[in-house]
Amino acid sequence: MLATGLVAAGTIVGATAASAAPTDETGQHQGGAVAVLDGLKTYGTAQLDTGKGNEPQELPAGLFEMKVDGGGTIQTYCIDFHTPTKDGAKYLETPWGQSSLGANDDAGKVRWILQHSYPQVDDFAALAKTAGTGQLDAKTAAAGTQVAIWRFSDKADVTAKDENAEKLADWLEANAQNVAEPKASVGLSPAAVSGKAGEKLGPITVHTDAGQVSVAPPADAAASGVQVTDKTGKPVTEAADGTDLYFSVPDDATDGSASFSVQASTSVPVGRVFAGLIKSQTMILAGSSESTVSATASATWAEKGAVPAVTAQKNCAKGGVDITASNTGDEAFTFELAGTEHTIPAGETRTVTVPVGEDEAYDFTITGPGGFSKNFKGVLDCETAGTPAPGDDVTTQTGTEPTPAQSAPSTEGDLAATGGSSATPVIAGVAIALVVLGGGAVFMLRRKKPQGSGE
Repeated sequence: MLATGLVAAGTIVGATAASAAPTDETGQHQGGAVAVLDGLKTYGTAQLDTGKGNEPQELPAGLFEMKVDGGGTIQTYCIDFHTPTKDGAKYLETPWGQSSLGANDDAGKVRWILQHSYPQVDDFAALAKTAGTGQLDAKTAAAGTQVAIWRFSDKADVTAKDENAEKLADWLEANAQNVAEPKASVGLSPAAVSGKAGEKLGPITVHTDAGQVSVAPPADAAASGVQVTDKTGKPVTEAADGTDLYFSVPDDATDGSASFSVQASTSVPVGRVFAGLIKSQTMILAGSSESTVSATASATWAEKGAVPAVTAQKNCAKGGVDITASNTGDEAFTFELAGTEHTIPAGETRTVTVPVGEDEAYDFTITGPGGFSKNFKGVLDCETAGTPAPGDDVTTQTGTEPTPAQSAPSTEGDLAATGGSSATPVIAGVAIALVVLGGGAVFMLRRKKPQGSGE
């Protein structure tokens, strides 16, 4: 909400260590399921070859479960082999490009494995016949599936201890084909728009794998008169994939902002990535009950002056977070980053890439006059950790041995929590390398056309 006639100034302030999962992740979340890790539930045993003549390291391998905010349960496999898990960590549905799968040429093979094995195929006799294995059950099928996934997601030299599970892993690996990334369960793009009163602000495009989503109007719609409409100005209460939505702001509306959300009850598509809000092993979806998924978009308007909209997303290719600011006002939008002033002329959009180290947490806020504030936080996890050093242990967790919630990550342990073990699950300490207000970060600024409506 910008004061009329003022040039908005935003400062990225205070990168601080991530602690417990943030309570407000909507500023960066692009929509979809939000879930909490509930531990490893169905698993067998795998053996990791760490090389150099060392004895193979045994570790559990199988299916995790997560509880979806708003209702529902999902099952996931690990695609980030040596990163610890943290029981109770919050996860967000995430595009492949914002995870380690984005630069992995075998990402599509991982999804093929998920489509052709347990739990998508839960007829164990049929699966065993197709794969040419001996008898399978939930534990051996889960172990074989996880082992096959690790061979592509982490390039790990790993085998299943059970003979039939190993045969399943070999069959899945040999037959896997690259298939396309699945659509988001639900999303809105762009997630923020701006303009002037009397205009329709947008378009904001719906992306969803569900047949239909419900559209919830702004909370104060009755008082403000702001509506969610189609291009013609007709109010919208339901939408489908590809639908363009708009904020319809009355002519006499005072300078302000609003948001709306879309929601669906659906099964999250197999192959969607789930990334932790704190440092915790990246997951990929293998099965889903009917779950509640949603996405939110916001709008800001003012009579005159700079009228910005700000969004953020991880940029794994550049090793940082893209802060995209557009200005639909009639004056330049000027904001400061680490002592450097950036100006977005009226009618233009630009992106500032904030460098963040791999596996590092970030937490920064863009603020301005009139109460304008946008906060973005998370962990940049774009790569798998690679092969462990000899002597390293794989810390693990199960659904039967939950770890008490911690207010901050432990500094013990440095490998994945991938299954059941006598070891207490821990998470590697997350160090903050992004220090914005000390001039320690270098920011790259590039001109960018306004975001399109594609995914």
